[in-house]
Amino acid sequence: MHEGGRTGIIPEGILSLYREPAGLFSAVPAGNRGQGMENAKHISCRECDRASQCFQHLYPDELEFINSRKIRLTYLPGENLFKQGAFSPYIMYIVVGLAKVFLQTGRHRQVNIRLAGTGEFLAFHSLFGRNVYACSAAALRESTVCMIEKKGLLHLLEKNSNFALRMISKNCRNENHLLGMIENITSRQMRGKLAAALMYLHSYEEKAQSVFPYLTRQDIADFACISHESAIRYLKEFEKDGLIRVHGRNIQITDRERLEMIGEKG
Repeated sequence: MHEGGRTGIIPEGILSLYREPAGLFSAVPAGNRGQGMENAKHISCRECDRASQCFQHLYPDELEFINSRKIRLTYLPGENLFKQGAFSPYIMYIVVGLAKVFLQTGRHRQVNIRLAGTGEFLAFHSLFGRNVYACSAAALRESTVCMIEKKGLLHLLEKNSNFALRMISKNCRNENHLLGMIENITSRQMRGKLAAALMYLHSYEEKAQSVFPYLTRQDIADFACISHESAIRYLKEFEKDGLIRVHGRNIQITDRERLEMIGEKG
């Protein structure tokens, strides 16, 4: 390698990162390594008791195929699972955990698009079209994630129609949520935006996944697409009106009907 007339030698250890091990992944980018890349686990899909229902439609040979094209990592709270604009070689499946998916709209501004919890896929949008991630995702709590090679997943989608239909169904639900989010941003005032965001976040609480303790007030503001100051002010108003009860980070909805009405009418 020549640079300014000098010849540099790339160490063998660095070169090995770019070689694809037989039957496994090529190197995981530094931004996606998660906690203890050296402790990455390769647990068989057939042995996993938390496999997605989508995988139940795969035949044994297909399970072995996808098993050879994924790796399992653990991410700590705050670690990026993937970053907007980075190359997207993997689709991710959350074995257990909680993450937020967001758009970076400025140097210090972002819009939280959705939550992704246990049993959900991430970055499915990158399977077709541009070969980069259109958004970012970060772990809200310690999360175990399977990173699945895109080419391997595409092969199974082409081969197994039942599996493909399940995956498309999941993607359609995410699309419906995004359409609702656009409506919330464009047609509601700040009070209505926050009420709708709280109802959405509460829907995860109903799935027996604790959410609010892992969210800062800024996170909630970014889900509602309002400022941090406005989120704090309206949360206090909602509490004063008896709509919610606040204990530290935890938020309990005490009058769901009225809060839904505010969220719908803005």
